[in-house]
Formats: sequence, structure tokens, C-alpha cells
Amino acid sequence: MAPDWVERAGLPAPGALDRDRVEARLDDLVRTNRFTIAVVFPVTGAVLLLASALGWFAPAVEALPPALANQLSWLPDALAFNPWLVLVGVVVMRLPLVAGVAPLVDRRATAALLALAAYAYGIEFVGVTTGWPYGAFEYGVALGPMAGGVPLALPVFFFPLVLNSYLLCLLLLGDLARSPWVRLPVVVATVVGIDLVLDPGAVALGFWAYNGGGPFYGVPWSNYAGWVLSATVAVGAFDWGLDREALLARLDACPFMLDDMVSFVILWGGVNAAFGNWLPVALASVFAAGLVATDRFDVPTRPRWAT
Repeated sequence: MAPDWVERAGLPAPGALDRDRVEARLDDLVRTNRFTIAVVFPVTGAVLLLASALGWFAPAVEALPPALANQLSWLPDALAFNPWLVLVGVVVMRLPLVAGVAPLVDRRATAALLALAAYAYGIEFVGVTTGWPYGAFEYGVALGPMAGGVPLALPVFFFPLVLNSYLLCLLLLGDLARSPWVRLPVVVATVVGIDLVLDPGAVALGFWAYNGGGPFYGVPWSNYAGWVLSATVAVGAFDWGLDREALLARLDACPFMLDDMVSFVILWGGVNAAFGNWLPVALASVFAAGLVATDRFDVPTRPRWAT
């Protein structure tokens, strides 16, 4: 018999874990916390990342009364680019995408995602060690635990970049998305566009740096050529592993499925604006317009606790 606290929390009893029930509870968790996940987390994340990059933590602590400042002297080093804070924040912002896709993950989809994860690790390791295909670069900030110069949680960063682009294009293209000759180049172009927003902001923060810099806010064109390759591989994996009709039906039934892209626009649009990277900001605005056009930029205007 399950403990009383398990029953009171509405959790399944040990040995009675049911996938449908877990997915329903995850849906409910995301749905009832949309504002927190899609708006509060990226805004907070942008502020913490900027504070880390620009050294705001130490002056803030020093401005406190001396006794309190002395007690909190450890805080700036603990908060600045804390890899666990970065990773936890990213995972929370991914929850809408995870909840949206979870019901569609069967054995075929699992195989496709595992193959794509293996590709992501492999191409990142090759990139870090040889400079191909993205250009020679190195990480300046640990994005969670690292091994061989590669973040162990790499799929958490890689999958949303390509999958959000894939989903947005399916919605925007409509029936045109049925043709692989339309779908592939449009999704690839969208992935490259996403990285035209992401990479300049990440370089400005010091997440990573390219040897010799590059003409687009410190990013070389080879990086985007590399993303053409990776996006093409990802589209092939999604096309093979995901049932497109079921995916479209889930998109229709799940209004929060692209909330992770809402978070992306807020976080990276804000970071780029703080550094005066106005072309990436303009591109982020284009993605915001795409979300509005698909009726996906509709998170609550107030947190639920304020209603």
C-alpha cells in the first residue's frame, strides 16, 4: 500500500507508474505554470547571465552593509555562470517541448532521437578537437558537467534548437510541409536563423569563443555552414522517427508546445539587445512574429498567482 503522502500528492503508487498518467501530469504542470516557465525563467536567466558576464554580483554584494557583505562574500563566485544553475534553468525551459513531444515517442522515435544524440555528441567532439565543421572554438563557460570538452547534457541544448525549428516550419508551411523538397530547405534555413540569434549572444557572454573571431559578431561563417549539415541530419532523423500526422495533431491540441521558443526569443533577444547586437535582435523579432502568426505567442500576460 502506498504511503499516505503519496496518495495525498496524487502520485502513482510504487509499481503502478503509468505512462499516460505521467504525461497527463506533466501536461498539467506545464499548462498551469506557463508564465513562470516561458517568461519568468528566461527573464531571470538573462539577468543572471548578464550579471555573470558583466561582473554585477560583486558590486551588488559590496553595496550591502559591511557585516552582511562579509557574510555573503562567497556569493558572487557561487552565482557567476554557475553550471548547475545554467543547466537547471535550461531544463525547466525545455519542459513544454518535452511534454509536447512525449506522447509521440515510440520505439521508432526513440531510435531516431538516440541516433541524433549520438550524432550531436560526435560532431561536437570533432568540432572541439579539430575545428570542423563549425570552426575552431573552445568553451569559456561550463554548461553543466563536461567530458572531453563537450557538455554531457548536450542533447538538452541541441534538440530544441532543431526540433523547435522543425515544429514552427510545419505550422507555418501547412500543406507545403508535406513535400521534403520544401520542408528540408525551410527547416535548415530556420535552424541557421536560430543560430544567428544564439551564437552572437553566447559569444558576447563568453560561453564559447572562436579562434580568430568572425565577421558576424565574433562568429565565423563556417559555423553556419556546419549548422546546415547538422540541421539536415536532424530533419532526416525527425522525418524518419516521428509520425508527421500525429505530430501535427499534437501541435493542434497542445498550445504550449512551442513555449520553449518563446523563452528563446525572450532570453537571447534580451541578451543580444544588452550587447547591442541589433541584427540578432531583429532576427529574434522575426521568430516572435512567426510564433504570433501561428498563435503560439500566447502565454498568460500575468502569472497565475496574480489573478
